Amino acid sequence: MTAARPYLWEKSYPAGVRWDAPIELGTITGILDRAAARYGDRPAIEYRGHTISYRELGERSRRAAAGFRRLGIGPGTTVALYLPNTLFHPIAFFGALYAGARVTHLSPLDVERALVHKLADSGARMLVTVNFPTLLATAQRLLAAGHIDRLIVGDDAAWGPSPIPLAAFSEDERQLSFARRLEGETATGGLPEARVDDIALLQYTGGTTGLPRGAMLSHGNVTSMVAMHEAWQTPQRERTIGERVLCVLPLFHIYGLGVVLLRGLDVGAEVLLRPRFDVEEVVRDIETKQVAVFPGVPTMWIALTAMPGIEKRDLSSLRLCGSGGAPLAVEVAQRFERLTGLPMHGGWGMTETSPAGTNQPLRGGKPGAIGVPMPGILMDVVALDDPRRVLRSGEIGEIRIKGPNVFKGYWNRPEETAKAFVDGFFLTGDVGYMDEDGYFFLVDRKKDMIISGGFNVYPGVIESAIYEHPDVEEATVIGIPDDYRGEAAKAFVRMRSGRPPLTLGILQAFLADKLGRYEMPKELELRDALPRTPVGKLSKKELVEEERAKRARSKVSEVANA
Repeated sequence: MTAARPYLWEKSYPAGVRWDAPIELGTITGILDRAAARYGDRPAIEYRGHTISYRELGERSRRAAAGFRRLGIGPGTTVALYLPNTLFHPIAFFGALYAGARVTHLSPLDVERALVHKLADSGARMLVTVNFPTLLATAQRLLAAGHIDRLIVGDDAAWGPSPIPLAAFSEDERQLSFARRLEGETATGGLPEARVDDIALLQYTGGTTGLPRGAMLSHGNVTSMVAMHEAWQTPQRERTIGERVLCVLPLFHIYGLGVVLLRGLDVGAEVLLRPRFDVEEVVRDIETKQVAVFPGVPTMWIALTAMPGIEKRDLSSLRLCGSGGAPLAVEVAQRFERLTGLPMHGGWGMTETSPAGTNQPLRGGKPGAIGVPMPGILMDVVALDDPRRVLRSGEIGEIRIKGPNVFKGYWNRPEETAKAFVDGFFLTGDVGYMDEDGYFFLVDRKKDMIISGGFNVYPGVIESAIYEHPDVEEATVIGIPDDYRGEAAKAFVRMRSGRPPLTLGILQAFLADKLGRYEMPKELELRDALPRTPVGKLSKKELVEEERAKRARSKVSEVANA
């Protein structure tokens, strides 16, 4: 399918987009150098009313690099960032890279066991955080337990009055002030030059089964992603320097870091950095700040389209909205378009792909598709039982991908790395198909697939059907043991506010003409809230563990009563 050009998807490219467009590989610090030279005193990032310019961001980052160097950070070392969305993040991120180091991100929502694993696995002995009480307390415990050697703490009050009480902090030989040690330094010209193939990020992923693995992303991987977005979007839309991009996606996640921050800085946008998603605050930002670009994840679009009175709010400044991180139900995308007149721009990517992959054209496209491969990327679909056997269009199998954006492998895991690649393609673990026009469609994650009565059942297909019910707000589906079929589907549903609860019988009747009998949910559980990942995607892991524990307790009870 990808043996020779023209590739099937090229016929679906918008006018002016070329698959063989030049994809420049550079360094992440080069993005900021170029942006500071181009955009100078234009606003780069606004956080809680405090704005810094492109020039100031470059200067602060180089001063941070000088501070890191004086603390022994340089090539071959790793700096851990344990930060929410705050201005300390981009300054420390670029500063560590200017110093020649690698960066690893720790999620503020990680449990301590996960933090300890990531620190030990990455080799990071220095951690940067902020004086939010819970974060600082956790970081200090990591320091006391010997998991890190030095802790650098930023004072959130530096950016204006904080909305939460901040923890007191006293500097000593192991706990250092961000302002004194990283911002108080003088930038020097003696910083090492990063190379395209140098590892810039150890971005941890794949923690739903086993321990998280560090994806090795080089400077070239990440900068190629930025170039691919440029080659894809520029022919499709006029862009104004300084247009405002709303960033509520966490910068510790590759989507927020790469597609929002780095891409935004590369094109001269003003990034409105927000610490979390709050639907009322988002709508207020759009109305008062004239936000033009808003990337989000499906749960954000569900919340926004279901917000009471949203049809009366002024969303007219929006020019481009995108959904990523997980498949967006067609019904939600259609509700958004009815509300705003804008199509929902969707795509697909992974941590391991930096996260470029596929994109829908900004106008047109196909409902339910994840789009077509972006310029410079090769993709195909292979048999689930033989990753070397390429399938024809329309056949369901595992999606694999190849391109300059694809990571170098998993840190300290050569065997897993070897298994992840076949014939130069990365096996994504996503199950789907490509149609006759080169559009790719996701069916499910390979590991989430349910085997019911010998049939492959994909939770994503069931979830999409459930979302068509007008009273359903959110839905997720997992496999549960079934004495007859081996496995069956169980649906977890959150209802829209004020709507009557569903019963299993009512749901099954609604789905009768939408699903096959092996796909039909056998159980239904209504929830006031569904578990989420740190980036806001619905998470199945907790539900699977709950079901496993519930069944274990049931077996114990049966034995006790026998």
